[in-house]
Amino acid sequence: MKTPSVLAFERKLDPSDALFAAGKWDDWAGIWTPVVIHEKSVRGTISNRLPAKAADPAKLNASVEKPNLQTIDVASLPEECDTLRVRFTLRILGGVGRPSACNSNEYQQKLADVVAAYRQDFGFDDLAFRYALNLANGRFLWRNRLSAEQIHVEVRRLVKGKAEAIWRFDALALPTNSFEVPESSRKDLEELAGVIASGLSSEAGYCLLEVTAFVRMGNGQEVFPSQELILDKGGKRKSKTLYAIKDVAGMHSQKIGNALRTIDTWYPDAGNPIAVEPYGSVTSQGMACRQPTKKSDFYSLLDDWMLKDKSPDSGNQHYVMAMFIRGGVFGSSDKE
Repeated sequence: MKTPSVLAFERKLDPSDALFAAGKWDDWAGIWTPVVIHEKSVRGTISNRLPAKAADPAKLNASVEKPNLQTIDVASLPEECDTLRVRFTLRILGGVGRPSACNSNEYQQKLADVVAAYRQDFGFDDLAFRYALNLANGRFLWRNRLSAEQIHVEVRRLVKGKAEAIWRFDALALPTNSFEVPESSRKDLEELAGVIASGLSSEAGYCLLEVTAFVRMGNGQEVFPSQELILDKGGKRKSKTLYAIKDVAGMHSQKIGNALRTIDTWYPDAGNPIAVEPYGSVTSQGMACRQPTKKSDFYSLLDDWMLKDKSPDSGNQHYVMAMFIRGGVFGSSDKE
């Protein structure tokens, strides 16, 4: 048996974009104003590393005298508001490990047997608990989390548009660099994880969560939506463009998804959790934590498991299943 040339999985954790609104910490039920993005033009100074030939004082003075003019997007709370509200929905789909496209019936049957054995041995409880913690600790807030004085996260399970269950968490009391949580928060986290696990275990259905974070940052403070990557600026010279949905500041669903799947502590010489990726990529550090030379990357683990009947250790079995939940196109090229 060989890896099929067509092999794809749809993602099973499907977040929406998040919208930003501003209000007051003492009045969560009050009026919330959309956070709008506005432009700012600034005159910056030269601060980049200069070549050795520019170390001459005269040349340096000439460089410093040149203005570094920039037009950027900024988003901030109004002066009368001290709290940012971030809200999105999360759809959890079942059928983990069932490919959305596969051109080998033999491989698909073997894959179904492998996933069934994993569910028999472990279930999805361990993975679901980690996803639940990344909702509760506000990891999806990214830079906004670092600027916060207080964070309250509320997760609702929606059934036919109505909240069937509600969980509330003090995000700053929960860790982001481990999955050991205080006993005071464990009961609610396990209940939320149970809902996520049941959604992942379902073969046909799904569950829907609404996640709302209240982030106390201070009156008039800057907030941090997603930044747009604009490859063709078309003559525009704006240095930074922020993401907006109908003029309201927001965060990309991809960025939220990256935060939720930051659960991988099974890679070699593991430290802090990293996002579940085929090669354990950490772009901010310019490194791949799962190297093919060490047979720790997703493709090596999957091929050993599927083609050679070499089951990974329990941690890497969790990782492979998390990759199926992440989704992607994993077929083998005919040119290899």
